[in-house]
Amino acid sequence: MHLRFVGRLGLADAVTVANAAVGFLATVAAAVDPRLAARLVLLAAVADGLDGVVARHRGSTDAGPYLDSLADVASFGVAPAALVAFVVLDARSFAADPVFVAAGLGVAALFVSMAVARLGMYTAYDTGERETVGVPTTLAATVLAAAVIAGYTAPALLVAATAAFALLMGSTVTYPDLHAQDALVMGVVQAAVILTPIGHMATSLLPAWIGEGFAFALLFLSVGYLVLGPRFYWGDGIRSPKDVGDATEAADATEAADATDADAAEDRGA
Repeated sequence: MHLRFVGRLGLADAVTVANAAVGFLATVAAAVDPRLAARLVLLAAVADGLDGVVARHRGSTDAGPYLDSLADVASFGVAPAALVAFVVLDARSFAADPVFVAAGLGVAALFVSMAVARLGMYTAYDTGERETVGVPTTLAATVLAAAVIAGYTAPALLVAATAAFALLMGSTVTYPDLHAQDALVMGVVQAAVILTPIGHMATSLLPAWIGEGFAFALLFLSVGYLVLGPRFYWGDGIRSPKDVGDATEAADATEAADATDADAAEDRGA
């Protein structure tokens, strides 16, 4: 039997598909160990950044943008929602607190729905652009995962944050893409958070607090970009919507002035 995708998908696509597989593992792990699930979500985020690097150096395929969005649904839509849902179910029972549990599961389902809608809109309208509309699903998933690893596991807090991200993913707030050097820093910190437990198993020289320290650093960086990015992060050749609007208005004003001058010259000639 010949597999249809052999010879038609590239190395970057293979990394993208691996991202989806990690997202599935994170969803399963959420039922057993929330912190492990959170680290797997971060591993998927690293893979999500890596596939773009591979695509730029080795080329991409026509299927790439579609595979990327499908993988992101698994890793940054379903997996974080499952993580929050299982934290809620572990802390509260439906019999004891049906309203809160139902609300928590409903918010998790809303998060998945908004992630799917946002990724579909991104594939249709934002692919190839250096900015995107709505909070990126990768950013939302990173903040939730980093919060869990840093110890912010109160169910009410996670449900509120998940609800906020669901709304922000569907918003019209425009985010510029991370600059290459900043994306590298973010990836290094994510990798440090992921690998810290392995380091603790390998040696006793690492301080016990270092894992949470990296998680706090990641939380600080990602929340900083979440809050400040739409207003202050524009640059490196990327213009903010306000700058684009101002430039358009200036161009329109110049065109109108030129037209007025032309009409005046024509009147004088007449």
